This record gives sequence, structure tokens and C-alpha cells, in this order.
Amino acid sequence: MTALEVEGIVKRFGDVTALDGLSFEAGAGEFFCLLGPSAAGKTTALRAIAGLERLDAGRVRFGGRDVTDDPVQGRGFAMIFQTFALYPHLTAFENLAYPLREEKRPADEVARRVDEIAEMLRISHALGRKPNTLSGGEQQRVAIGRALIRRPGLLLLDEPLTNLDAKLRHDTRAEFKRLHRELGMTMVYATPDQLEALTMAERLAVLRDGRIVQTGTPEELYATPGDSFVATMVGAPPMNLIPGEISRNGSGPVLSLPFAELDAGRWRGAATATEPVLFGIRPHDIAPVNGERRGPGFSATVHLTEPLGDVTVIDLQASDSLVKMVLPEHEALAYRVGDKVDVEISMEDTHLFFRETGVLIPSVERPDQ
Repeated sequence: MTALEVEGIVKRFGDVTALDGLSFEAGAGEFFCLLGPSAAGKTTALRAIAGLERLDAGRVRFGGRDVTDDPVQGRGFAMIFQTFALYPHLTAFENLAYPLREEKRPADEVARRVDEIAEMLRISHALGRKPNTLSGGEQQRVAIGRALIRRPGLLLLDEPLTNLDAKLRHDTRAEFKRLHRELGMTMVYATPDQLEALTMAERLAVLRDGRIVQTGTPEELYATPGDSFVATMVGAPPMNLIPGEISRNGSGPVLSLPFAELDAGRWRGAATATEPVLFGIRPHDIAPVNGERRGPGFSATVHLTEPLGDVTVIDLQASDSLVKMVLPEHEALAYRVGDKVDVEISMEDTHLFFRETGVLIPSVERPDQ
């Protein structure tokens, strides 16, 4: 069942169009992510949904009710910002209690609900302390608690992990997922970090220049990106995009890359394509030849190695192109900068895009494209 409906919203700041007909839906109890680079419109979208920005066009509905013109306080939403925005002169208890006191709730109810939310967020030990004596993680949990204590129908999260260190980001991601499971609340989470989006979202929408480019589950967007922009936004390391040209010989279309030629017959429309293309291949689909090469491939030189713990990203120099390959750590130990390596590529999950527009050229073997 749909909870949040955002329909064609437009927001301009002078000559700048921050949101250009933005539309998406989030289901009841869904953890939905807005993924996009800086200045894509993520924060403006959340502020527009919350009622903090007046729209130039479009509608916002929640639970079937049009809330476009409702005041902020009347929507029943809560929002967590990049900064914790805690009141420095108040204790953690008073920061949590503040929204309820504004609603003139009885003192016993305030105390009970603060204790409940503090126990849920594991900050009961910190209730008597002021923000400047709390760790970053504790401050973040107080900010989360202050947003949740009113029991909102919709929680909006604007890059809430930006100011946390790597370990705290990991821990707080897990905390949000736990809260989502326990509360069953609809959450819309905006982030430029595709790792956050892919690990937390049930569905996500990729934003570019104030518009939704593609919406789907993390698995769908990873496997079938609709254009080259989505292909680079979803997946780490990002997909290799290699410039190429389509030519023809007696047996069909050929994809000419700077360092190899590949059969292009797997892509519908390649036979008649006349404009330059981009060949997309995930770093995980490139591997050193072990014995006899079983498929298409190329020779390259190791340009850089980036150990990431259990895996290593290896940058390969092939002609004038840099191509990333990912190997398990124990396999990558065999390669050093300057080594020559013969690699093969798995064509099954490769993609082809028009270079100018980024539009996907569908695969014959993928009827869902």
C-alpha cells in the first residue's frame, strides 16, 4: 500500500530549478532511499515533502491525504538533518522532551516516553548530560530520538551520517535498519553514498538535476541500470565505461574498443547504431586468465593496486584506458605495479550505452531491458 506520493513537484530558487517535476512513491512501512550526487535535489526534495519549502508546482500526499498546503506541524512528519541540531544548553533528556513539551503533554507522559525512546536507542545512561559531553554517536541517537518521540507517520532523513566517522556510520546504518524493523515506519533517506543506499534501501530512486532517473530495488538497479549515469552511481567500485565504436563485418556488428574488438550481436540495435557508444563492465566481471582464455579479453599492465581488506581493486592500463578489476585479496597478492597481465571478461552482465545521451542499448539476452 502506498503511503507517500510525490507527484511532479517543482521548486525554483530564482533562475535555478532545484526540483524539475520530481515524482516517486514510497510504500507504507518502506525504507526508501533518494540517491544522487551533490546538488541533485535531495535535500530540497525532503524539505518540500516536510513543508519547509513552498512548491511552485506538484502535489504531496500521505496516506491518501493531500498535505501540499498543510503547515509543517500539521503533517505528522519528522526530519533528521545532516547536523544534529541539538539544543546545547539542554540535557539529552530535555532535548528529547522538547517536542512533547511544545505539545503541552502531561509531565508523566513526557517522562515515560523519553524513557521509552532512550531505552530503544540505548542512551538511557546519557539522559542527564548535555550535548557537548556526548560522543558523536550518542548525539546522533539523541537527534534520532527527538525526531521519533512524536511518533511521526513519516521519517525524513537528510544525509544523517555525513558527520560521523567510518565506524559510527556503519553502526548507525545498522541502528536505522533495526529501528525500521521495530517501528514499521515509512522512512525516506537521502544520501550521495551508494553504499548506504544499497545496504539500507528496500527500494531507491536515483536523482539527477532534480529529476528521478530510475527507481527500483538495489538488485534491479545494479543488474539493469537504465543509463550510464545510474551505472556509475550504483555499484562499488563503479562500472567501467569504455568508449567504443560499432562497425560491421560479414558476420554482424563489432564493438571496437581501444584495446579489443568484441562481438556486438548481443545488443539489440547495435547492428544499426551509427553513433559512439560506451561499453559498461563491472570490475568484478574482469579476471586474470587462468590457463587457456575461455572468452574475450585483453592484455594490460598493472597501474595501481588498492587493498580494501578482503578484496583488492586493481587499476589496469590497457592502451589509453584505465580499467578496474576486483580480485580476492589472496589472488591480488600475486600482482605488482608494472606487471603484465592477460585478462578475460564475462560478457553476461555487460552493458552498452549511447555515449552522447547515456541511454541503454537493450540486450537481446535480457528481455527485461
